[in-house]
Amino acid sequence: MPAEIIDGRAVAQRIRDGLPARVAKVEEVLGCPPGLGVMLVGDDAASATYVRMKEKACAKADIYSRQVTLPGDASPEQVFASIEEMNQDPRIHGILVQQPVPSHIDAEAVCSATAPHKDVDGFHPHNLGELLRTGTAPFVACTPRGVIELIDSAGTEIRGARAVVLGRSNIVGKPVALLLLARHATLTVCHSRTRDLPAVCREADILVVAIGRPKMVKGDWIKPGATVIDVGTNRLEDGSLCGDVDFDEAVEVAGKISPSPGGVGPMTIAMLLANTVESAERKAGLA
Repeated sequence: MPAEIIDGRAVAQRIRDGLPARVAKVEEVLGCPPGLGVMLVGDDAASATYVRMKEKACAKADIYSRQVTLPGDASPEQVFASIEEMNQDPRIHGILVQQPVPSHIDAEAVCSATAPHKDVDGFHPHNLGELLRTGTAPFVACTPRGVIELIDSAGTEIRGARAVVLGRSNIVGKPVALLLLARHATLTVCHSRTRDLPAVCREADILVVAIGRPKMVKGDWIKPGATVIDVGTNRLEDGSLCGDVDFDEAVEVAGKISPSPGGVGPMTIAMLLANTVESAERKAGLA
């Protein structure tokens, strides 16, 4: 029997539907709604699209949104000055610098320049360190947090499960691994140099795939009945999108599976909005 589909759009919508009431309580206390500041450096078309999507999502949740756009040749000093301005702005409770930034800007320094208590992207060294140290943090990166939400929404028990994370990036793979470990999964992190990768993946009760290669994970890589979360989004030559998992094969083997598109993607923006509201709730003494 084909796997149960984990509908990321539906889960994300439930999260977003719960935000306006929380926003209203914040506004009662602070006199302003939660605010998200988004910085875009350069004219990358995909980045501009993502920023517009975030602005629309904020508007639907009654969250104040402020966009700062700098040219691609902006100096590091200009970028850091703009970040510091948002750090000091009392209307802004969350800050996101859209990645990638131009090559002459130090991306790690950008993450460190954002105030930790406004780091809704979850990439400040303080928040990453707390995630490593305690298994939680004031802000958890949006995509990894969304992955865990999807697993929970599917009713999959993480405690005691054998979890395999395929991918070790700082953005997804490592944070997801830490979150699973904090929930008492038995964890394996795989990458391009893992020996007999299909065999390791077949051991997983929970398989999270974030490798960035279209349809890499085949049906015979998956343990029958496993929960599979596909983080990848890849554009094929015909313009269509697909994940890192060969969905047509995997859906016949897995017990539960998130599609791509329509799985993790919608969760990332929902988690960004949730992080922003939670930041404002802390300032208002509501969390």
